[in-house]
Amino acid sequence: MVKLKKIGKSLYELPRENGMKVKGIAFIDEQMAVNSETNEALRQLKNVACLPGVKGFVVAMPDIHYGYGFPIGGVAATDVTDGVISPGGVGYDINCGVRAIKTNLLKKDLANRMQEILIEIFKTVPAGVGLKGSFVLSKKDERKVIENGAVWAVSSGFGDELDISHCENNGRLEGADYADVSDRAKERGKEQLGTLGAGNHFIEICYVSDVFQKDACKAYGLKKGQVLILFHTGSRGFGYQICDDYLKKMRNKRLFELPDPQLSSVYIGDHLGAGYISAMKAAANYAWANRQIITHLIRESFQSLFHTSYRNLGMNVLYDVSHNIARFEQHLVDSKELMVCVHRKGATRAFPEGSPDIPQDYKNVGQPVLIPGDMGRSSYILKGEPDSMLKSFGTTCHGAGRVLSRKKAVKMAQGRSIETELSKKGILVLSKSTRTLKEEMPDAYKNVTQIVDIVEENGLASKVVKLKPLGVIKG
Repeated sequence: MVKLKKIGKSLYELPRENGMKVKGIAFIDEQMAVNSETNEALRQLKNVACLPGVKGFVVAMPDIHYGYGFPIGGVAATDVTDGVISPGGVGYDINCGVRAIKTNLLKKDLANRMQEILIEIFKTVPAGVGLKGSFVLSKKDERKVIENGAVWAVSSGFGDELDISHCENNGRLEGADYADVSDRAKERGKEQLGTLGAGNHFIEICYVSDVFQKDACKAYGLKKGQVLILFHTGSRGFGYQICDDYLKKMRNKRLFELPDPQLSSVYIGDHLGAGYISAMKAAANYAWANRQIITHLIRESFQSLFHTSYRNLGMNVLYDVSHNIARFEQHLVDSKELMVCVHRKGATRAFPEGSPDIPQDYKNVGQPVLIPGDMGRSSYILKGEPDSMLKSFGTTCHGAGRVLSRKKAVKMAQGRSIETELSKKGILVLSKSTRTLKEEMPDAYKNVTQIVDIVEENGLASKVVKLKPLGVIKG
C-alpha cells in the first residue's frame, strides 16, 4: 500500500520518497485510503512527483482512478523555466469538458415529453464511435477552428456572444499554430465537429432537485425544479491524434529518466515542448468549437419541439469547463508568486470570487463548477472557493470517478437491462450501444455526493444545487 499520513478530515499526505521532488496531497476519505485501486492511482501520483520542475505538491482529487501515466483526478504544476510539459498530464481527449445550458422550463413542463425530446436530440447530434458531423470543414475553416475555437463557431452562426463569455478562456486559447498539427489529426478532425462521441460522453436532460445557496443561485440564474441540459464531450479524434503524435515524439527524444514511460515529457522551453503546447491549444479550441456547435444543435431540437426560439426558452449557457488541459497560471508556491504550467487531468478549475479569470457576472460569487455524476443518480453545480487556490492550484474534482473498469462493468451487468433499471427510476435513456450502457452503468462509478462532500469539507468548492436526471443520451 502507498504510504499515507492522515492530516485532516478526508485529507492525506504522501510523504516524499524514492525520487519524489515534492509531496503529494490526497483529498480522499478513509475508505478510499485503504482501497487497492485508489492506491494504484496514488502510485501514479508519486511518479508524477518525480517530474523535472514539479512545484509545491501534486494533488489527488476524490474521484481519482488509474489513467495513462498521470492518474485521472490528478493535478501537478511545473515551473515554466525549468519544468516539463507532459501529454499524459492532459490526457488523450484534450479539453474534454462539460457544458451546462439553462432553460426557463420546469420539470412539470416536460411531463410525457421526454421521449420525443431525446429522440429529436438523438437524431440531431451524432453520438457513437467514429461518427461524422453534418458538415465537412474546408482547410480554410479548419485553420480558423484551430486558431479561434468557439469564437469561430459563433461567428459562423452557431450561437451568440454570451455563450463565449460563459466559457473558460472565452472558448479560445491563443497561440495555436496550424503547422504544429499533423495531417492525420487534421484529417480526423475535419468531419467530427458537432459530434458527441461514445464512452463516458453524454447529453443529459436534468432538473434542479435541491438548492443549497440562494445567493449563488440568483447569480447563476437557477431555481428549484428548473430544467437544464448538461453535456460532456471533447476534441474527438482530432485531440486523440495530437496526443498520440506527440507522445511518440517524446518517447523517442528521452531527455531524462522517468519512473514510468507513460509520463513521457519534454521541457516547456524545448522546441518539441513548444510544438505540443501549440497543438494542445489547437485541440482545446477544437473542443470548444465542438461544444458550441452541439449547443446550437440542442437548441434547434428544442425550438422544433416547442415552436419558439431558444431565447424565448431561456436556453443560455451557464458555463463551460475543461477537465483535461494544461494552462499557464500564476500561483502562490512556497510563499512566492510563480508562473507555473498546471496540468489538470480529470480535474476542474474552481476559481473563487474576485478571480480575473471568471465571467464578470459571476465575479462576486465565484466560478460555476460543473460536476456530473452518473446517469442513475445525480450531478452537482458547485462554486469555487478561496481555499482551492492554496490547497489545489485552484482545482476540484471533475465527476464521480470510475470504481469499475469498463471490462468489469460489462461482466457485472451480464443478464441485466440497464435501460429497464433506469426506466424504473423514471430516467429514460437512448444509446447507440447496449455495451456502452453496461460500461457506463451507475454501479461503475463512485457516488458523486460522497465526492462533492469531500471537496466541500476541504474548502475547494461548495454545493450550489443538486441535479437529478430525467433523460440521457449515450453514444
